[in-house]
Amino acid sequence: MKKKYLMPAICLAALTLARPDAVVGSVRNDLNTEQMLKKVNQKLDDVTSSIKSTAEDALKQAKQSGEVSAESKATADKLLTEQTALNKTVEELKNSLEGIKSQTLEISQQVAEGGGSGSTPVMTLGQAFVAQEDKIKAFASNGAKGSLLIDVSNAITTAAGSAGGLIYHEEERDPVRMPRRRLLIRDLLTAGRTSSDQVSYRKHVLRDNNAAMVAEGAAMPVSSYGWEKAKTDVKKIAHHTNITEEALADADYLQTEIDTELRYGLDLEEEKQILAGDGAGENFKGLLTEATDFAAPDGLPNATRIDRLRLAILQIALADYIATSFVMNPTDWAGIDLLKDAQSRYIFGNPVAQTTPMLWGKDVVESNTMSAGEWLAGDLAMAATYYDRQDAEVLISSEHGSNFIEDMLTMKVRKRAALALKRAAAIVTGDFAFAQV
Repeated sequence: MKKKYLMPAICLAALTLARPDAVVGSVRNDLNTEQMLKKVNQKLDDVTSSIKSTAEDALKQAKQSGEVSAESKATADKLLTEQTALNKTVEELKNSLEGIKSQTLEISQQVAEGGGSGSTPVMTLGQAFVAQEDKIKAFASNGAKGSLLIDVSNAITTAAGSAGGLIYHEEERDPVRMPRRRLLIRDLLTAGRTSSDQVSYRKHVLRDNNAAMVAEGAAMPVSSYGWEKAKTDVKKIAHHTNITEEALADADYLQTEIDTELRYGLDLEEEKQILAGDGAGENFKGLLTEATDFAAPDGLPNATRIDRLRLAILQIALADYIATSFVMNPTDWAGIDLLKDAQSRYIFGNPVAQTTPMLWGKDVVESNTMSAGEWLAGDLAMAATYYDRQDAEVLISSEHGSNFIEDMLTMKVRKRAALALKRAAAIVTGDFAFAQV
C-alpha cells in the first residue's frame, strides 16, 4: 500500500541526511544518555565540593575580619547557580533515561509477541519509516533527485493489537426458536365456559318412536323417550420451571421466552388430551377414546385410503349426522395426494394447485398429534364441547422449597378445563390397515 501522507516526512529525512553538517544542522552529541548523566553527576560533585570550600573560606574570613569579601560572595553565588542548573540537568537526563528504558521494554514486548509466532509485529508509522532507512540513504546519496516511494508493508489489519480491537459484531437479540406445532384440534370443537369444578348436562338416551297412521276412533301407539344426567369433571393442566433471580434480572428476554414456552407446552398437552386422552386418572376422555369405531359395510370398495374415508362419511350419514372434516397425520394425507394411475398420473393430488386440503368436499386437518395410520372423521363441533374454567395463568414465586435462600424463582403455568363428549355417533375413527390380498 502506498501512503502519500508519508512523502513530506520522507523528503525531510532525505534532505536532512544529504545536508552538510557544517552548514546546517543541530548540535551533535556522540554520547548516549547514560554517559551524559555520569559526566553531569561528576560535574555536580565538583561544584558541590567547590561550594563547600568557598563556604569554609567565607567562615574563616568572617571570624578574622568580621565580614565576607565581595569576591567570596560572587564566587558562592556563581557556584550555587551552577549547582541549580546541574541539578535540573540531572533530573532531565534521568527522566529521559527512564523514557528510553520504557520504550525499550515496549519494543522488546512487541518483538516477543510477534517474533515467536512467526507473524510480523504491528509497527507505528515512525517505526515503519525507520525500517526504510537504507532506501532513504540511497536516495540521499544520489543527491535526493527524482522521487522516492516507500512501501508500507506492515499495514493496519484486523489482527489483535492493530484494528482488531475496534471491530464489533452485530448481534440479533431475538432468539432462534425451536419449531412449534400448529394446534388445530381445539378449534374444531364447540367452545363453552363454566364457573364450577364440574359440568352437568342432560343426555337423550332413549327414543322409541312408534308414531303411525291411526284410523278414526282407534287407539294411538305409545312412544317412549328417556334422558339421563351426565357430567364431566374440570381437570387441571400445569407445569413449572426454576430460574435464578440473576438470570431473570440479567436476561431481558428470558421471562417472555419462558412465559411463551410454558404456555405452548400447556396448549400442546391440551391438544393431546382432547384428541387421545384415555380418561384414566386426571386425563380427559378424548375424541379417539369416545368415537364410534369404523365398520365397513359389505359390498362397497375398501381398498384405498380414499375408499375408507368415503365409507366413514357414509357411516356418519347413516347415524343421521353430517361429517364436516377429517383429522389425519400429514404422512397419510401425503399418501392420498400421491396416488397415481397406471400411467403415473396423479389421481387426486394436483401439484400446481394451491387449495385448502379437502377430500370428498370435507376439510382435511393435518396434525402431528394424530398418529400415522389413524384417522378421525365427523362433525366434531356437534360431537364435543370444550369448557374453559380458568384460562392459562402464569405465576412466579420464591416461596418454594429452599428457593428463598438460594435466590431461585419458580415459574408455573396452569389452566383448568373440561371436555364433554355428547354425541359419540357424530364421529368415527379407524386406521389405514388393509387386508393383504
